Amino acid sequence: MSGGGATSGAPAPVFEAAWCATDLGEYRACAGTYERYPYDSLPPLDPDRYTGAFEWLGEAGDPVPDEVAALDRLAADLAAHGLALPRDFVTFHTSAGFRNTLDEVSVTCCWTDISEPLPSPVEPGAFLVRFLRDQQDCVMWYLYLRPSGEAFVVHSWLDYAYEYAAREEGEGPSTDLDDIELQRSEILWCAASFEEFAHRFWTENRLWYTVSGGDPAAVEPELRAYLRHYAATGTPA
Repeated sequence: MSGGGATSGAPAPVFEAAWCATDLGEYRACAGTYERYPYDSLPPLDPDRYTGAFEWLGEAGDPVPDEVAALDRLAADLAAHGLALPRDFVTFHTSAGFRNTLDEVSVTCCWTDISEPLPSPVEPGAFLVRFLRDQQDCVMWYLYLRPSGEAFVVHSWLDYAYEYAAREEGEGPSTDLDDIELQRSEILWCAASFEEFAHRFWTENRLWYTVSGGDPAAVEPELRAYLRHYAATGTPA
């Protein structure tokens, strides 16, 4: 499977699709801290539930003024390039009831770290915005924004903020940013929207605690259904 296809105009890069995550106990193995799982191997999610309201997460709470101001600045920077932040991304990161959720649930100590706009190394006019990173920089997650208005989530082993800064400072990046084919292989599609990404991330990290010492039968039906997908493919239930 691949993701991130163009919706109009000239053909845009199509990225390979994979979900980057850790194990789910006996239900899904992982060779290290993270593994890239074929997207077609994942439990399916219902795209119709992702309305931008994060109803599955609870109450949004009050807007956080500092976060509103920070995202307003980021939005202004993107607007200069003809781009806009997805509404679900803004809602999540400016709402007191949502904004720390991924950090709090992450079993690998990932943390929110929103970057400035970073030019896509494979597509003129498109930009990346890093929003989440592993504590040891093993993997980064980004919004991928296109002039067409298309926005989706990708991940990479590379921190493009560091790579571009290193090149500008003459230190030499760790990767050849001008090698388009190489860079396209470094960026993998992982969710059609920010809310979809957040929901799967939240689901899997909560499940990890359950299967690593809790009782899978005690979790809510939706999470048990997620595990049953793996049981159905041959993993012990």
